[in-house]
Amino acid sequence: MHAAQPSNIIQEYFINIFRYKYILYHGRARRKEFWFFTLFSSIASLILQIIPLLGLLYALAAIVPGTCLTIRRLHDIGKSGWFLLLALIPLVGGIILIVFCCQDSQPDENQYGLNPKKA
Repeated sequence: MHAAQPSNIIQEYFINIFRYKYILYHGRARRKEFWFFTLFSSIASLILQIIPLLGLLYALAAIVPGTCLTIRRLHDIGKSGWFLLLALIPLVGGIILIVFCCQDSQPDENQYGLNPKKA
């Protein structure tokens, strides 16, 4: 198996989220998709913080796709998107969400669709 080109990874897991999956909240998202988006989004946010207005605009633009991706990630482990509201619980809620997002996909089809690993 050969390693994917960095530009392909950025295209697939960052740019395509903004392009094609911006408000897609149904279905499932793999760990890889979630964590690569989180990584690239964090890097973009850090770079754009140099100019505060750009950082703010990026943060506003990334809220919706990030939220939808997190909901799809929760669907992948068989949880409802409403579990995202755990983020409102100080400290503990964020830790629980991180643990959920680190869990492996449910191996077969669940109520939210086919396993993206097998699709």
